[in-house]
Amino acid sequence: MRLMRWAQVLFSQGFGTRRECDALLAAGLVTHDGAVVGADDAVEPECLWFEVRGERWPYRDKALVVLHKPAGYECSRKPRHYPSVMNLLPLPLRLRDVQPVGRLDADTTGLLLLTDDGALIHRLTSPKKHVPKVYEIGTADPVAPAQVDALLRGVVLHDDPQPVRAAACVATGTHALRMTLLEGKYHQVKRMVAAAGNTVATLHRSRYGALDLPAGLAPGQWRWLDGPQAVLGG
Repeated sequence: MRLMRWAQVLFSQGFGTRRECDALLAAGLVTHDGAVVGADDAVEPECLWFEVRGERWPYRDKALVVLHKPAGYECSRKPRHYPSVMNLLPLPLRLRDVQPVGRLDADTTGLLLLTDDGALIHRLTSPKKHVPKVYEIGTADPVAPAQVDALLRGVVLHDDPQPVRAAACVATGTHALRMTLLEGKYHQVKRMVAAAGNTVATLHRSRYGALDLPAGLAPGQWRWLDGPQAVLGG
């Protein structure tokens, strides 16, 4: 059985410097099962939940969360024109240095993963891994069958002579498409739709890998995920 001192638990979970974690414990602000814990007390971290200032937290060796990204936020820790999506997360997650898995444009909404697990980020974003991502697209002009066919066959983008095709694409309305991609080029959805003869008016990611955007997760809200299998499946 692996035991950790509570000061180590807090530090590993992003609750500040070692001195700040000691101060939280000394002030009686950390509880477990309703009892105040001390800095030198030891606990088994596996499946551990605890409270800091009355807020409940799980212990995670690696943090993995899903965020419903609203429009008007950049997927960058150093944003240029809009606030960062990191502002939507609590301070402990930011101090753990979680980062977005890939990026959504500022005007794009939907499912965004954030983690401090570098190996998982590589697994989810590498073009060789073929992790599917599903997008709900609103178009400026009516969707023509020929446009859907072109996206499925492959369209040529100006910076790549090789055709880029959707893994799946279907019209879901007169001005709407659902498209699945297995890679993540710069502004790929918008550029593909433009190359097919239409224009993206709205863009929303509804699925990443095996994970659908959780029902009831409002724009700007986030939720813990129980490990990589929530996204990778299996």
